[in-house]
Amino acid sequence: MSWGTELWDQFDSLDKHTQWGIDFLERYAKFVKERIEIEQNYAKQLRNLVKKYCPKRSSKDEEPRFTSCIAFFNILNELNDYAGQREVVAEEMAHRVYGELMRYAHDLKTERKMHLQEGRKAQQYLDMCWKQMDNSKKKFERECREAEKAQQSYERLDNDTNATKADVEKAKQQLNLRTHMADENKNEYAAQLQNFNGEQHKHFYVVIPQIYKQLQEMDERRTIKLSECYRGFADSERKVIPIISKCLEGMILAAKSVDERRDSQMVVDSFKSGFEPPGDFPFEDYSQHIYRTISDGTISASKQESGKVDAKTTVGKAKGKLWLFGKKPKPQSPPLTPTSLFTSSTPNGSQFLTFSIEPVHYCMNEIKTGKPRIPSFRSLKRGWSVKMGPALEDFSHLPPEQRRKKLQQRIDELNRELQKESDQKDALNKMKDVYEKNPQMGDPGSLQPKLAETMNNIDRLRMEIHKNEAWLSEVEGKTGGRGDRRHSSDINHLVTQGRESPEGSYTDDANQEVRGPPQQHGHHNEFDDEFEDDDPLPAIGHCKAIYPFDGHNEGTLAMKEGEVLYIIEEDKGDGWTRARRQNGEEGYVPTSYIDVTLEKNSKGS
Repeated sequence: MSWGTELWDQFDSLDKHTQWGIDFLERYAKFVKERIEIEQNYAKQLRNLVKKYCPKRSSKDEEPRFTSCIAFFNILNELNDYAGQREVVAEEMAHRVYGELMRYAHDLKTERKMHLQEGRKAQQYLDMCWKQMDNSKKKFERECREAEKAQQSYERLDNDTNATKADVEKAKQQLNLRTHMADENKNEYAAQLQNFNGEQHKHFYVVIPQIYKQLQEMDERRTIKLSECYRGFADSERKVIPIISKCLEGMILAAKSVDERRDSQMVVDSFKSGFEPPGDFPFEDYSQHIYRTISDGTISASKQESGKVDAKTTVGKAKGKLWLFGKKPKPQSPPLTPTSLFTSSTPNGSQFLTFSIEPVHYCMNEIKTGKPRIPSFRSLKRGWSVKMGPALEDFSHLPPEQRRKKLQQRIDELNRELQKESDQKDALNKMKDVYEKNPQMGDPGSLQPKLAETMNNIDRLRMEIHKNEAWLSEVEGKTGGRGDRRHSSDINHLVTQGRESPEGSYTDDANQEVRGPPQQHGHHNEFDDEFEDDDPLPAIGHCKAIYPFDGHNEGTLAMKEGEVLYIIEEDKGDGWTRARRQNGEEGYVPTSYIDVTLEKNSKGS
């Protein structure tokens, strides 16, 4: 099937059809362009959506911790990758489909124009041949009529008796002339006719089929190009389907990673205060028409003194802690019954003085107040820097559990900074060694200020680490003990509203303060409980001072050259060892200043 043989007389129709084909190609190119714009806008909107809901990483505290939050942010990352794949689809369509279509449409227009011009030229040439043949035909016809007229005139004169011989001869000559011209025109007409027939055959069997064949091939190539573009349009998206599938699988994995148990544990870890819930209220026996004499912590003290206790002092001692939000004071051993609480006499005849305060008012005071305890000597010594430091440097405004976490985070950060400074010191020492071996490379003395600064930073960081470790050990010691154990950081410490004392007690009354010194002559069992966890650490060896150490910094222990000390904690890698003198004084000394001897089965000094 060929256009040249089947459509030899449909030049105008083929002209319109090829123009329609190019218009359809451009229309599809416009469709692809609009699809590209849709993909680009879709990808842009997806990225804006992801950016809108992504967390602002301004601080570490705002980073997601819950598995549901982490899963959502993973889904956002996968969606951002998905948006990137939509951009890839748009770029592939723009390059492979739209750009190719526009270039091909331009080439197709040029080729079509050339083929149509060749067809028009062939038609014009055939029309010219036909005109020449038609002109020769008309001229031959005219000459034949003139020859016929000359024939009739000659015959008429030849049959006329009155005509002269000259007229007859003249008519004969005219007949011969016209006959000769008619013969010449006949020959010319025959030649033109033969030429036209040849050109016409060539036109309809050679030229036009060739031109139409080229037009047909052009149109078929256009159709093939459209087919390829249709395929490329689909392939542009099919190529990214595996990656999109991975993005969707990542979203499914993120959904599966949500762990409700872990999130619940994180809530506990985030908000756990470390305090014990409040205990039961004591029974108030109003039938006895007597009132409670003094608080639990001073009953035994009054028995020993067999004297009078000032009511203001007793109440003031109870105003030290808000045990509704902290640890309830533990019951004494043996526990006191409600009857014994309100007995006004002892076996030896001594009586307790009661103070006039109504039971309900007294119970409310017990809820709002607490009794400060005497801290251990070791905790006083370890926590001395806490009292002298800034108000919030030790995170004492936080509950024990939150305070422990903050201190642990700070210790980790300080350890990282210490590692950086140590690496810098090693690098400076290596550079100094290189300069000493090769003076032309640099002056070793130029590195001394930087080296000294680094050493100062290392010492400062080590002291900060020790200070925070002391606070941490203090908190861990309190949270690891019994729920009713409460320490007081200072005997005359003023408790402000919403402020925890450095030892962890709370109150919300800004006007409450400890009115007097603690009753150290009170019940011995309670006083001993404060030292249950503060026994001296056992010695694990001994050491001898190689160099003297002044020990001006807090937490350090001064020593003289040749002095022998007990070791109670080994060097943990920070260059400091904890030691103790024979008089019980403890502190940290530089490991490089001592000669250490560890004893395996040592039980202490």
